[in-house]
Amino acid sequence: MDVKKLMSDLEAKHPGEKEYLQAVHEVLESVSEIYDQHPEFAKAKIIERMVEPDRVFTFRVTWVDDKGEVQTNLGYRVQFNGAIGPYKGGLRFHKAVNVSMLKFLGFEQTFKNALTTLPMGGGKGGSDFDPVGKSDAEIMRFCQAFMLELWRIVGKDTDVPAGDVGVGGREIGYMYGMYTKLAREYNVGVLTGKGMTWGGSKIRPEATGFGALYFVQHMLEKAGKDIKGKKLALSGFGNVAWGAALKTLELGGKVVAISGPDGVCEMPDGITPEMIDYMLEMRASNRNKVEDMATKFPGKAKFTAGKKAWSVKCDIALPCAFQNECNGDDAKELLKNGCWAVAEVSNMGCTPEAIKAFQDAKILFAPGKAVNAGGVATSGLEMTQNAMHISWTEEEVDKNLHQIMHSIHEACVKFGTKKDGYINYVDGANIAGFMKVAQAMLEQGTI
Repeated sequence: MDVKKLMSDLEAKHPGEKEYLQAVHEVLESVSEIYDQHPEFAKAKIIERMVEPDRVFTFRVTWVDDKGEVQTNLGYRVQFNGAIGPYKGGLRFHKAVNVSMLKFLGFEQTFKNALTTLPMGGGKGGSDFDPVGKSDAEIMRFCQAFMLELWRIVGKDTDVPAGDVGVGGREIGYMYGMYTKLAREYNVGVLTGKGMTWGGSKIRPEATGFGALYFVQHMLEKAGKDIKGKKLALSGFGNVAWGAALKTLELGGKVVAISGPDGVCEMPDGITPEMIDYMLEMRASNRNKVEDMATKFPGKAKFTAGKKAWSVKCDIALPCAFQNECNGDDAKELLKNGCWAVAEVSNMGCTPEAIKAFQDAKILFAPGKAVNAGGVATSGLEMTQNAMHISWTEEEVDKNLHQIMHSIHEACVKFGTKKDGYINYVDGANIAGFMKVAQAMLEQGTI
């Protein structure tokens, strides 16, 4: 595989789409060697087909704010690859959302979903709508207007969106309500992350964070280490960071930092159950300020403006917020402060420079497509329950989630272990996901 030429051709076709190109380059670097061992892939032009989405939808979303003024946003749905099942991936509402970001997320989702062992293809969507500062009524009207355009291209066996940044249970509820009104279909798996009284799955809100900690647990055990008593720094304070903090406490770890766009909140004695509960209120407030934690719990939490979670000394760092949130300088700071394990809970949370620094230092590092797959895996379990018209207990869902994360870790170890014994989890996740999707594409012919 000529990675340089493939990237050059992609950059010419998609100039300026930096997140998408970064994600593709990482995967190509990982799979090039094994790709060359399969001439049938090259003959069928598998990689050239795999790096392009099946289709990209862009649409206008018009809604009315509380002042009665008409507002217009852009909405998107990227159906990236459906070789192993219906398109599956979240919806992101954030002012920075664009096609490049969603193509990167859809591409990542394709491999992540393949790793879960469930029959789900990769997709992603969202809008440049900014929920910060919006009233509940405004968010409802936007969600309804968004679904008015989206409903024609999604379906329980076609494309199944879920939540992501800026889209939680409230937003899923508003969109699902509009979908059922338009499609006249009820209690279906067309959206996941639903409420418990209308088709949702137990532990779905916690699943991304829970699954991440299960993966970290396996990674530490493989390295002969234990999470008990270790200090963890988390970025963000949304659903993902909340679930990760909850499970960290349950497993005996100590969360010493969470962060937001305004700065970092340090908790030297560790986060408490009350603080974790308050994270949900912080997210629902739409203020997007981590400083609120220090205001609510003076003496237990200290806020520092303009700093990241990575400025706090820790054993384990978990990026839980956004792509490229941990850069090369952050990596140096973490290493200097004694951090010996990093797991991306956000999608592509670390820049290539940061990843190289971690891998050069031979510390434990695992990529988002493996670490955070518990969220989409539990979405897949929600789809299964909807299709069967049943609801599993929390214990049943958690047992399945445990098995899936164990299976993902085993696949990463299988494909990522190097001759010197070092486990390159990035290569392991990329190769395992790629082989499954590539084989499915090959067997289904040139379509």
